Amino acid sequence: MHTSKTHSGAKKRFKITGSGKILRSHANKNHILNKKSRKRKRNLRKRALVDSSDMKRITNLIG
Repeated sequence: MHTSKTHSGAKKRFKITGSGKILRSHANKNHILNKKSRKRKRNLRKRALVDSSDMKRITNLIG
């Protein structure tokens, strides 16, 4: 039986907190930033929690 490997794309995108929740970064922060407000860009910098419906799928990828 083979050992399960960590998905290298997922380990760069997600972070597990101490309590076991998974953090993700927001989308829409890479380019075309001049039409977005300063407040919106500032809020896109913050991390967000992964939805509970996606938790099982992402924990399988992270390992």
